[in-house]
Amino acid sequence: MGDPAYEMYRQATLGDVDFITGDYLAEVNLANNAKAWRQGQHPGYENTAWEGLKQTIDVIAEMGIRVIINRGALDPKALALKVQALFSQKGHNLTVAYTSGDDLYPELGPNMPTTREGLEHLDSGNPSVIPSDLTYAFLEAEEAVPMISAHAYLGARGIVDGLRRGADIIICGRVADASPVIAAAWFWHGWSETDYDFLAGSLIAGHLIECSAYELDNLVMPGFPIAEIAYDGSCVVTKHPGTQGFVNVDTVRCQFLYELQGDVYLNSDVSAFIGHVLVEDVGKDRGSPPPPTTKLAVFYEGGFEAELLLNATGYATSHKWALLEKQVRYLLPKSVLDAVETLESQTVGIPAPNPAWQLESTTYMRVFIAARSQETVAAVTSVFQQISLRHFSGFHSSLDSRTALPKPFLAYYPALVEQSKLKERINFVDNGVVSRSYETGHPPEYEALTVRHSYDPEVKVSSNPTISCHQSRTSMRLGDIALARSGDKGSNLNFGIFVLKPAHWDWLRSYMTISRMRSLLGSDDRESFFIERVEFPRIQAVHFVVYGILGRGVSSSSRLDGFGKGFADYIRDKIIEFPTCLI
Repeated sequence: MGDPAYEMYRQATLGDVDFITGDYLAEVNLANNAKAWRQGQHPGYENTAWEGLKQTIDVIAEMGIRVIINRGALDPKALALKVQALFSQKGHNLTVAYTSGDDLYPELGPNMPTTREGLEHLDSGNPSVIPSDLTYAFLEAEEAVPMISAHAYLGARGIVDGLRRGADIIICGRVADASPVIAAAWFWHGWSETDYDFLAGSLIAGHLIECSAYELDNLVMPGFPIAEIAYDGSCVVTKHPGTQGFVNVDTVRCQFLYELQGDVYLNSDVSAFIGHVLVEDVGKDRGSPPPPTTKLAVFYEGGFEAELLLNATGYATSHKWALLEKQVRYLLPKSVLDAVETLESQTVGIPAPNPAWQLESTTYMRVFIAARSQETVAAVTSVFQQISLRHFSGFHSSLDSRTALPKPFLAYYPALVEQSKLKERINFVDNGVVSRSYETGHPPEYEALTVRHSYDPEVKVSSNPTISCHQSRTSMRLGDIALARSGDKGSNLNFGIFVLKPAHWDWLRSYMTISRMRSLLGSDDRESFFIERVEFPRIQAVHFVVYGILGRGVSSSSRLDGFGKGFADYIRDKIIEFPTCLI
């Protein structure tokens, strides 16, 4: 979303490429503008794609580069018509098409369902997952809760059909992140829709380049990646020569572990079994038919939220924060407390011992409030006015108090939708109109979803002869021997960690158990969190999914790190006892 438009031009001009793909959409992008678009107050597409195409159009035409992007967002037709008009103005003979069928708001809206069965939750098939109190918050409302948007994650099928019918530029709405890359390889190599092993490989290739530049250390402007996909689905990840950053085994492993679901990676076209993925010069994956359902991102009017950032300095800070919480709870009427959905006080930082300057001695308390009504949130924030002259010594806050005012927020509800019920089409535009349109059909077969794998290692660290060479241990940070990556999957957080030396693999897999993950979570752990664990032995990685830790997820998470991006380095900063003989 935030990438500068000129990055498309750089990818087109710094070396030889056949396709430029773009994944511009996070879950919340569509919802942020949906209401304004339906009221005619927003163009429906994201402007940086338009700017990028304007800068790159002559190169695309000259070099014969095909472009597949999902920046069409809410209205891919509008962007497709605009791009086609630009081609005509420039005198380029290029064919533009767009996909449709992902927007299910007309069928499911305008309000959220009134029962759980009305819209099946994404994690409902896992009996071990306990829904949080806020998962079905919309069912508790006294009045109908307006739905903001509902978009199904489409696969590559429609894009491939468009390429086969001659499209040079395809503008998509909500297709899955890797779908543009899958489509490029599927079309290029002439695969059939049941070449699941090949499709699975291209799914991983798309995953490896869909959401990151590649870097190590503190490089300023790392280059964006390129996937060279072979006929068998294996790929080489690279970047244009002369651009900053590194593409190596470690950076690719980090990206591979980003936002995984476990050892099966689901897509609308294929299910990729990735437990034996190999990252070296060439890696191969295995695949099977896709599941009968696909993800449906639903947003609704969640109510109102506010947050306050308060400061305390130095001596007895923990007692100061405890006093503040006690005052707030004392002053809030029970009727307000009962109406509040979320009221959390989060202490950020620890005062340094013997501080050298005041900022070293200062910590934040982040007070986060959410409720259905604006009045309830305002009632909580007004309490702080009542203690404004009877607070702890040294109380102060930001001069900008705008965040303390209640503001509406969008709540996220990840759901499932039957693929067979989707009505996907590929549409071609010419001279300002849709000139032809085709149904793209559905996968020829499905394979039902099963409960995901989750297991601890068979061998514990104390009984493993390869890491019990002697009893000596050395204290160090976990990050000194391991790299990691984390991210969000709605209300769930994924975390993958791997060692740099094969000799450390037995130690890592024995050490990083489910119970160890809970202990590393510390005070963040809750009994209701279900934790999945799998291993990727060929890249020396252990992977976890912590269900429910991000609350409702995305724009409605109360956590400071609401997308889970900083979680990996939090865990890597933990002090561990490592076998001295392995150092």
